[in-house]
Amino acid sequence: MPHKLPVDFLVRLQGQEYVDSCLLTRALQEPETPSIRVNLAKWDKVPLNAAAVPWCSSAYFLTHRPDYTPDPLYHAGCYYPQESSSMFLEEIFKQLLKDAVNLRVLDLCGAPGGKSTHLSSLIGKNGYLVSNEVIINRASVLAENMSKWGLSNTMVTRSDPAAFCNLPGFFDMILVDAPCSGEGMFREQSVIDEWSPANATLCSDRQKRILRDVWPALREGGFLVYSTCTFNPEENEKNIRWLTDNSCSEPVRIDISNFQGITEIYHEGIYGYGFYPGSVKGEGFFISALRKT
Repeated sequence: MPHKLPVDFLVRLQGQEYVDSCLLTRALQEPETPSIRVNLAKWDKVPLNAAAVPWCSSAYFLTHRPDYTPDPLYHAGCYYPQESSSMFLEEIFKQLLKDAVNLRVLDLCGAPGGKSTHLSSLIGKNGYLVSNEVIINRASVLAENMSKWGLSNTMVTRSDPAAFCNLPGFFDMILVDAPCSGEGMFREQSVIDEWSPANATLCSDRQKRILRDVWPALREGGFLVYSTCTFNPEENEKNIRWLTDNSCSEPVRIDISNFQGITEIYHEGIYGYGFYPGSVKGEGFFISALRKT
């Protein structure tokens, strides 16, 4: 049964730059393509009849969604079911920090653990990842998933973003996968039911507060990577523009010439990258990077 998308969302989408509203809304009525990321420290198999995710070296699109719950390989941390668009974090990491060693990385909003397990693999055994989640029940899930993944370069914390001001200039990279209005997951009726313009505004304000609070913990020359699973410019490119206006930072442009379907978003001097269902496999996603100057 097709989902009824919110009227206010559809009206905004029709006037939004960089978006083919007809293609996107049609794709949101179609099933998603499931994907997993393999833990190469534990497992070296390729799923049957799977296609590689272009921007992630250890990830695959599946032909159907299996039941992960009874699978011992899942509980052993041999793979992690993760939405494919969000795996573009690997390409950004490689372009910005490919040759760096002994990295100190913070995943500020880490639960349930998709991007944290990914970062844990990317930074290697000499890196150090702090995976943080402020909400207690979500932090428990995060700790369980990091334990399953099994790499010893990660610790899980449960702190407010402002607490990291006590570590000025400590991190080489900070990922803020910010709580958002969730438009990229509008294939789920429960997400549609929770959406409203007022809630999107509330999310935008919260995101600014999070960015402001954690910024001092990033070292000069370090990178802040910001992502959401929404299409809303107020939560995406406009928030990055706000941060550049209120910090010593510069935008970073990512080379996407090797990938089809990703949309480069240019807004008042900053760059972001949109993943829109219908143009790419996977859910909706936005990601952008800044360098602290």
